[in-house]
Amino acid sequence: MVKENTRGVVLCLVLALVGQWLGGLFPLVGGPVFALLIGMSLHSYISRKNAFQSGLTFTSKKILQYAVICLGFGLNLSAVLAVGRQSLPIILSTISFALFLAFLMWKCLPISSHLATLIGVGTSICGGSAIAATAPIIQADDEDVAQAISVIFLFNVLAALVFPTLATWLGFSTESGQAFGMFAGTAVNDTSSVTATAATWDSFYGLGSQTLDTAVTVKLTRTLAIIPITTVLAIWQARGKGVQADKKSLLAGFPNFILYFILASLVTSLAGHFGLGADIFTPLKTLSKFLICMAMTAIGLRTNVFALVKNGRAALFVGLVCWLGVTVLTLAWQAILGIW
Repeated sequence: MVKENTRGVVLCLVLALVGQWLGGLFPLVGGPVFALLIGMSLHSYISRKNAFQSGLTFTSKKILQYAVICLGFGLNLSAVLAVGRQSLPIILSTISFALFLAFLMWKCLPISSHLATLIGVGTSICGGSAIAATAPIIQADDEDVAQAISVIFLFNVLAALVFPTLATWLGFSTESGQAFGMFAGTAVNDTSSVTATAATWDSFYGLGSQTLDTAVTVKLTRTLAIIPITTVLAIWQARGKGVQADKKSLLAGFPNFILYFILASLVTSLAGHFGLGADIFTPLKTLSKFLICMAMTAIGLRTNVFALVKNGRAALFVGLVCWLGVTVLTLAWQAILGIW
């Protein structure tokens, strides 16, 4: 089995290195998107090579799960909640609203439930990381993952370009970074785009890193939602397969990698409680990002880009509705709470 997987895994590793390097040069786009695009550009050639297929399947499934486990080492539950408590009402309502909109669009449009779910969690929680965590649970096709990542990327770029100007026009405070940081941390999806958007505001108004600090804290608080959302989806999936609702059988149908992800988050939180610096987990967080790049490369290599474009109109509309819904609701909450 290891020998069968080697060629495909090595190919993904090499291409992921290129994607991650490009992501470092263009952080607004990010390594996973570059990795996905590189993979899709080579699909027509690689799809004819049977020697790679086993490794590509392993990378897009198993290595993606390992990436999610490592992602848990970036979540100190107690520290994030302590700092991000003020943003919790906004975060909880926007996540619920985006998932509701995705469900509504699934009912109204010719789009698969898997794709609608991925766009919903990607928009409401944390972009590519949420999609990476959710896809194995609901057993989404590679095409659905690729479409969801592409849609999220498009609206990330739009947010980074439009939000600073929009916030200025709306009269956000330029004396501190709290208001725009809250807005960027809640209404922008991926971490790299949150960082770019918040840093732009800091640069515009000479605020140092005030906006960036607020935005990243809010973003990390949003990321915590991966735990309950994936847990609920895993239980739902187990029941959908006919698993009975007793504790023992539900646990048997529950994905092990989500349990390990939660355990990793608890380990990080306990380490912080006992005074250990978060830096000790930096290598694992970095590894998580790279493994996601590898998985996105494999997904790209297995995705027919022409079919993706042909069937992508409904996905774009779902992404637009969810993105606008989160944006408007965030602004409404900030107006109510006086964070302006």
